[in-house]
Amino acid sequence: MNMNSLSRREVLALGLAAAVPLDLLAELAQAVPAANSNAMRTLDRFIAGYCAAMNAPGLTLGLANAAGTVRVASYGYVDLAAKLPVSTSHLFEIGSISKSFVGLTILQLHDEQKVDLQAPIRSYLPWLSMETTFGEILVHHLLTHSSGMPDDAPLIPSSPERRPRQALKPGAEFHYSNWGYDVLGRLIETVDGRSWQAAVAARILKPVGMTDTSPTITSASRPRIAQSYMPLHDDRPYPRHGALVPAGNLAVEFAAGSIASTPKDMSLYMQMILNHGEVRGGRIISEESFKLFSTPHIAAPAFGPTAGYGYGIAVDKLDGHVRLRHTGGMVSFMSAIHMDLDAKLGAFASINAQLGYRPNPVAQLAVQLLRAEKEGSKPPAEPPFDAAAKVESADSYAAIYTSGAGRHIEIKSAADRLSLVAEGRMIPLQQSEDGNFIADQSGFDLFPITFERAETSPATADKAKAPITALAYGANWYARAGYQGEKALEPSATLAKYVGEYYSENPWDGTVRVVQRQGRLWMGGTDPLVPIGNHLFRIGKEAGPGIVEFSELIGEKPSLLWIDGVQFLRVEGVVS
Repeated sequence: MNMNSLSRREVLALGLAAAVPLDLLAELAQAVPAANSNAMRTLDRFIAGYCAAMNAPGLTLGLANAAGTVRVASYGYVDLAAKLPVSTSHLFEIGSISKSFVGLTILQLHDEQKVDLQAPIRSYLPWLSMETTFGEILVHHLLTHSSGMPDDAPLIPSSPERRPRQALKPGAEFHYSNWGYDVLGRLIETVDGRSWQAAVAARILKPVGMTDTSPTITSASRPRIAQSYMPLHDDRPYPRHGALVPAGNLAVEFAAGSIASTPKDMSLYMQMILNHGEVRGGRIISEESFKLFSTPHIAAPAFGPTAGYGYGIAVDKLDGHVRLRHTGGMVSFMSAIHMDLDAKLGAFASINAQLGYRPNPVAQLAVQLLRAEKEGSKPPAEPPFDAAAKVESADSYAAIYTSGAGRHIEIKSAADRLSLVAEGRMIPLQQSEDGNFIADQSGFDLFPITFERAETSPATADKAKAPITALAYGANWYARAGYQGEKALEPSATLAKYVGEYYSENPWDGTVRVVQRQGRLWMGGTDPLVPIGNHLFRIGKEAGPGIVEFSELIGEKPSLLWIDGVQFLRVEGVVS
């Protein structure tokens, strides 16, 4: 099907005509191999609308069943300026989907009796630098993100005092940790006697037949990797259809997210998983180990309210069927994989840009369409893929909000849309996945706009439905008209020294702004910093592994900010 053949009626059905010019939609949607069924024509039409509405430069797609590849296709561009289309031979960085490769490799070593899943990780890696005051970390804890350790702490800390700190009892709670999978990569290297790259290539890629996949992202693999894009600004929320710029080279060899692949190879990978680890000529892992891989060992609300986490893969239900899934986010790629174990169908999708979301709607719809086609049942309803402008109960936000200095902001609602009115300007608001809002206009574009709600008892009330009491933007706090609770507070001189802009040259991290609002510090205007020591703060209201430290004070101002051991340098930017 040629995506440029979308009719005006189809565009209107996608709800895009008001937001996306028809010529732009035609530009973004490239020709793909002819769809041979109504299901695939529906999917192609959906992807065309998805890419245009979500500002995705290009997308690659792989579909599989237990017998093999069902379809591979590509959409959009790898070079926006030259209008060079995406090819199914381009490698896309799959990000954290790599964690499932780690889980399978560990289980293979477990089958060989080389790794004890219940053994302390220090029994294999005695050099590992970490503080484990809440208990010993087992291999199982690392595989299930239940070690209680931080997300992105460096494996080798810059100094002993900045070793990653455990904040939760191992096994008690799911807390996503790239650090943990970096450690597992080192475990594989230690036990297998070769690099992560060599181990995963020999143990997974070769037997599955993934001949076009690169186990690590290096300069050598760069010519095969699709050109990708990132937001022009890395110091503020990204508004839908904001400016994009080409991303530079990136070297990634740590196991938490190092793989780049094609849709054909990813379809072969899904075929292996749909067959419980079986490949032509043998098995990747035993049936017993596959059960460990696909069992939800711990609740994983980050993947959905009913999701659990296995060994490198999330586990939940889709339309009553067991589904394995994961997402992957790189500096300039976003990916999603969904596999229906009961129907033995899978879908992989990846976008060559980092825009703050994952192509889950594409992968989910693809699996549902394939299943309906296989069963001869009614096709599923197409999921909404762009809820940025739509707000549930929009009228509950509408009010006048006033700062301590007497400045007024008005929030207006119209149907399911919100706008901010300030200084004579009417500014449309976009809603982000975390429930905050983005304003794409100067003066309100550096931080998300957040709404505070009245305190409720978790056992008796839904916090999201509690009355709205205030609006916050960066350092600014506005009470809702009629709210008689909390009052605007004057800035604290004690906290003022920490306020500022901090920059990391690491492309993963970019710029962080720390502001003071209502008697406490906030990172990025949304995450509260709770003091726990001398210049030391915990990120978030709840106990968690995220730690912020300010150091190297010159006069009253710290020169450095450390987030889980990652260094940020203070710059004289504007914080408002």
